[in-house]
Amino acid sequence: MSEGTTAMSPSARRHGYKSLPIQHMPLSLKIVTPERVVFEDTVDSVTATTQMGEITILPHHIPLVANLQAGELRVRSNGDEQFLVASTGFLEVRSGNEVVILADTAERVEELELEKIEDARERARQLLEEKRHIDDVAFADAAAVLERELARYRVAIKRKKYRDVGKTS
Repeated sequence: MSEGTTAMSPSARRHGYKSLPIQHMPLSLKIVTPERVVFEDTVDSVTATTQMGEITILPHHIPLVANLQAGELRVRSNGDEQFLVASTGFLEVRSGNEVVILADTAERVEELELEKIEDARERARQLLEEKRHIDDVAFADAAAVLERELARYRVAIKRKKYRDVGKTS
């Protein structure tokens, strides 16, 4: 919708509500890990995986705090889409169209190296097997590492497939 246009559901129209102009106000998105700021820009939407399921944040979203689950982050801006992968952490939607994602780890899809991810995934599986009967805390830590590596692997494979479409050998 262009600036100054209005939007109203049929139900709202039937009940006599007046339409209000909608102005495009992008989200201010910041994705932060303990090591660095991975992403900081204004965007149209961000989609993330939380413990309650996938959520898409659009402008004027109500304030919210959610537990982030390891998985893909999709960021849309001006018709373009960018992909990242994040591990566990928190997603906070603040008033004023501000979204902050605090993640243990996060990477842009361009930074993912499939061979290294496969090696890390295998090491995580071995670690999980070693810790299975030793210690509950160590087992939970190993399971979290494996979950993170599996999320990185899924995103890398999915996005590699899309990058390879149309390429000729």
